[in-house]
Amino acid sequence: MSTSNNMYETTFIVNASLDDAQIEAVVGRVQDTITKNGGAIEAVNKWGRKRLAYAINKRTNGFYVNIEFTAPGTVMALLERSYQLDEMVLRHLTIVLDRKALAARSAAAAAAAVAAAAAEVTPDEKPAAPAREPLFTEPADTKNA
Repeated sequence: MSTSNNMYETTFIVNASLDDAQIEAVVGRVQDTITKNGGAIEAVNKWGRKRLAYAINKRTNGFYVNIEFTAPGTVMALLERSYQLDEMVLRHLTIVLDRKALAARSAAAAAAAVAAAAAEVTPDEKPAAPAREPLFTEPADTKNA
């Protein structure tokens, strides 16, 4: 039985009334859970404090964090359990990223990189600025006509 690593994305909301060091500690615990159980973190996106659409446990604000990682499927049960035990995590959602979506995302990133490279112009090759038409033209003097 081979355990292949899937690409996952987990998003969780931390209690926003905590100070920054406490929020970092919660994020660090989630990262440790992933890495200590055979996972590799690809990206950590901290979206920051945002107002919740509805109150959760009488809280109206939350600190949103999104982590993309690769891991074997066994990590999911451990990650879910750690979310449930941590009182500072208000909500969480973890999904498996579709391989077709990942391929499309990497193709779009490659196309953007090619477009950015093509858009770079050296100072010697700088194109001339296009001629502009005037925004306002003086009216013709009709008195002397």
